[in-house]
Amino acid sequence: MPTTKAALDAAKEEAAAQELEADGGEYVTVALAGYDGVTKDVRALPNTRWRSSALRALNQGDFDGFFALVLHQDDYELYEELDPTAEGIGNFAEAVVRASGESLGKSSGPSRSSRPTRRR
Repeated sequence: MPTTKAALDAAKEEAAAQELEADGGEYVTVALAGYDGVTKDVRALPNTRWRSSALRALNQGDFDGFFALVLHQDDYELYEELDPTAEGIGNFAEAVVRASGESLGKSSGPSRSSRPTRRR
């Protein structure tokens, strides 16, 4: 029976969730591509644990500050050695989101009440 992309994605998400649980929920392991095409695995906080200061640094283009806040302290030197491009950093963030099993910025928020609040 052929395997569908959805089935593969579901299996990857399940494996990532198990890895996250086995790791005590601390870090997920994802690939980080360097400027010269070398790719190495690094440990990062799940995107649900990124502090607002890390997101602010990422949005402002302070990649060094962002990686200092989200990478395991032993992997920061690896980030500096790899010197990833902006595309590599974007791919890293997407990989963390997939590995965390949560989407970034996709919260639906609270639902609206079905009853009107204004008196007539």
